[in-house]
This record gives sequence, structure tokens and C-alpha cells, in this order.
Amino acid sequence: MAEAEFQAMLDLMASLLFSGRTGILLLLLVSAAVIDFRSHRIPNWLVVSGAVYALVFNTVFPPWHNGTVLFPLAGLGLGLFLFLPLYLLRAMGAGDVKLLAMCGAFLGPNEVWRAALMILITGGLLGVVFVLANGTALRVVQNLTSVFRVGLFDTMGGSAPSLRISALASAGRLPYGVAIAAGTAAYLVLHQLALI
Repeated sequence: MAEAEFQAMLDLMASLLFSGRTGILLLLLVSAAVIDFRSHRIPNWLVVSGAVYALVFNTVFPPWHNGTVLFPLAGLGLGLFLFLPLYLLRAMGAGDVKLLAMCGAFLGPNEVWRAALMILITGGLLGVVFVLANGTALRVVQNLTSVFRVGLFDTMGGSAPSLRISALASAGRLPYGVAIAAGTAAYLVLHQLALI
């Protein structure tokens, strides 16, 4: 890589990190990831203060000319909506849903769904690493087999399938705040480098 190209890439990354929008978002996401990793909780004060900051910042300094408060509000709403089904299925915690909503307030509706796709990819990769590192890959296969078998029998019996796994049979809990932080950071870097 030529020195000029390397310097241009460093300048792009610096503009990402020192922006009042993306720099603060990354700081909040790293904080949420560390807290979630340690306690398996994402505090409401962090999510609410980040969302309020994003609403104010993006209203005062809109990402495009003639922007309004609708930009961060639409992003917040879409971010909340995207992971809500996973929360209802108990595949994700409420803090994770609220954290993506906060990301949406920073990124807006056009970017939050792309970030969510990157988060799901990152979460899948981290999930594989998590079960391999904890030695619970066999438990995951057993749980999936059990869920599909019970779901199939419930459906054949004419009742609604139950896709819940007991807590005792769990293969562990992945702190999904880490995946949200890593996936959003990956999206921001790739977007900043104009790769997506």
C-alpha cells in the first residue's frame, strides 16, 4: 500500500473516531459491550443518555442539509423494530433491543438496517466462537434437535409449537452487546472506507 493511500485511510478513520456523531456512538457501544460482558446487562441510563444525545445532536447538526428531528426518531424507531421479534422469541434481551434503537438514533433509518445486518453476521460468528471456546457445541446441536423435534410434534398434534429451551439446558449466554458494538463498528469502518 502506498504511503499516500495509507495516510488517506488514517484520515478517514480519524474523521470517524473524532466525529461528534460516530465517535460518541463508538464510545457508548464500547462501554455497553464491556458492561454487558461483565454483568450480562446493558444499563438503561447508558442507552437513554445516548439516544437523547443522538436526538439532539442530529437535530442541531443533521447529517445532510435540511435535516429534521425526524431523522434520528425514524432511526430510533426502526432500530427498536428490527430486533423486537428476537426479543419476543426470547432470543435476545431487552437491553440489546434498546441498544440497537440507540444506534438507530445516531445512524438514522437508512443506515441502521445495514448496521443490523452486520450485527447479525458478527453475532453469528461470535456465537460460533463462544460455543467452541466454552465447549458447548454439542449442547447447541442437542438443543436445536430438541426444539425442532418438539416443534414438529406440536405442529403434527395440531397445537402451536413451543420453541423455548429450559434454562438448565442452555449452552450459555452470549453477551450480545459485544456483537452489537463489533458489528456496528465494522459497519461504520466499511462505510467510511466506501466499501458498503
